[in-house]
Amino acid sequence: MPSDREVQAQRRQAIIEILAGDRKVLEQKELVELLQKRGIQATQSSISRDLKILGAVRTRGYYEIPSWADEEDEEPFRRVVPFVRRVKQAGPYQMLLVTDPGAGRVVAQAINESRWEDVIGTVDGDSSVLILTENFFFQRLLYERLKYLLAAGGENAIVEME
Repeated sequence: MPSDREVQAQRRQAIIEILAGDRKVLEQKELVELLQKRGIQATQSSISRDLKILGAVRTRGYYEIPSWADEEDEEPFRRVVPFVRRVKQAGPYQMLLVTDPGAGRVVAQAINESRWEDVIGTVDGDSSVLILTENFFFQRLLYERLKYLLAAGGENAIVEME
């Protein structure tokens, strides 16, 4: 009989496989049903915890895990570029990223994992991230970095700075 940790690991792997597939999962209840078809019993509350631990976000109406991108990528922010809609100066030494609804936490986490020397902290919301820098020079570096990464990612995010 598998241990609780093994069952949990199997369930999470199945969630990753389901979300990576062609079918768009709109609700957690639907995910519970898809797992049951695979012979994996789960409650909605356990699915909710798993989705949070896996870094899944519900954006554009369905669940996604942005970390499906190449784990070898030295720039974690590249994984979440598709979720960024707008970047603008939010005052002295601050930049505001507006994201798809539900993606703020994941975008902030990717910025923190990137360990950019010009960022001293982030504050995330449901659909936004406030990025704090130490001075105007670092704010300008951050602006240029974001502009480059968003353009390289092919996204049509609006990037503005006064």
